[in-house]
Amino acid sequence: MKILCLILARGGSTRIPRKNIKELGGYPLIYYAIQAAQKSKYINRIIVSTDDEEIAQIAKKYGAEAPFYRPKEISKEDSTELEAFEHALNWLKEREGYVPDLIVKLFPIAPFRKAESIDKAIELMLANPQADSVRSVRLCSEHPYKMWVIKDNRLRSLIPLEQKPKEAHTLSYQVLPTVYIQNACIDVMKPSNIWNKRSITGTEIIPFVMDEIESIDINTPLDFLLAETVLKRGLLHGKKKDRC
Repeated sequence: MKILCLILARGGSTRIPRKNIKELGGYPLIYYAIQAAQKSKYINRIIVSTDDEEIAQIAKKYGAEAPFYRPKEISKEDSTELEAFEHALNWLKEREGYVPDLIVKLFPIAPFRKAESIDKAIELMLANPQADSVRSVRLCSEHPYKMWVIKDNRLRSLIPLEQKPKEAHTLSYQVLPTVYIQNACIDVMKPSNIWNKRSITGTEIIPFVMDEIESIDINTPLDFLLAETVLKRGLLHGKKKDRC
């Protein structure tokens, strides 16, 4: 099978400037995504979609392809993943006649995902051919029953009160429904989602549950500090030298 790993890494970043190539443990963040994909038993092509020349060069240095530049108009802060996927798949089909059987989406912001987790997610997709995708999730640390919006200077429940148990916001997490949140680590999907359904995940989504360490994703300086602490204290797989 042709299994493509597509790594999305635009140059712009507001909360952490140049985030995708900021060094963590002596390596740029994008290195961890590329290395994990290289260690996969199933992935046989790794492409980085970027609008940034420096990111493209670093990606190539660590063994990924960067055969095109993503247009600036779909590399903005409010641009969608779907636009990036459509551009990449159309470019590969038109220029190379290449159409993957499956796509594995990785983000540089999740440096601690394991290659074996990628393979398990791919195997889960292969075992469920009726599914549109597999999406990685983790247990939600902040329950939506305890979330609020502010309206007219008053707290209003994010989830309508009639859809929750009475006084759900005062109950302990142990008695509330188990809730998961996507963790920006791994998505495995069919190209037909993009072309036929105009969706990354489609509607039939298989969950792939990951632990807290693998689920660390870096979006803020505090997240970056947490990731550095994980590396320095040897919490990643029990060995300080492990990278993925």
